[in-house]
Amino acid sequence: MRPARLRPHLAALLLPLLAAGCIYRMDIQQGNLLGREQVDQLEVGMTRSQVRFLLGTPMVVDVFDPDRWDYVYRFERGKSRKVTRRHLIVWFDGDKVTRVEEPDPVPAKESPAAG
Repeated sequence: MRPARLRPHLAALLLPLLAAGCIYRMDIQQGNLLGREQVDQLEVGMTRSQVRFLLGTPMVVDVFDPDRWDYVYRFERGKSRKVTRRHLIVWFDGDKVTRVEEPDPVPAKESPAAG
């Protein structure tokens, strides 16, 4: 083949490769966005309604263990695909908070979405 005949084929092969770098990837945010201030206000002995007022409705309520509320947050930055996760578990005995666990804690100085 002559170089003039290769140009359309070469352009047809290179155009998709160049366009692939221009794909827009949006940020994906799911769950309960909690700040450190909110989590620090959570106290043992609070009622379920006080916790719901402070933190909002939990993302997951375990049907097999109604005394556990999970507040889950996930943020995926579109362009870099970096994922930030936060997880807070509130345990109840009846209507009162007995303990709070943070498997993936909210940092003190970083906002949860800044990840």
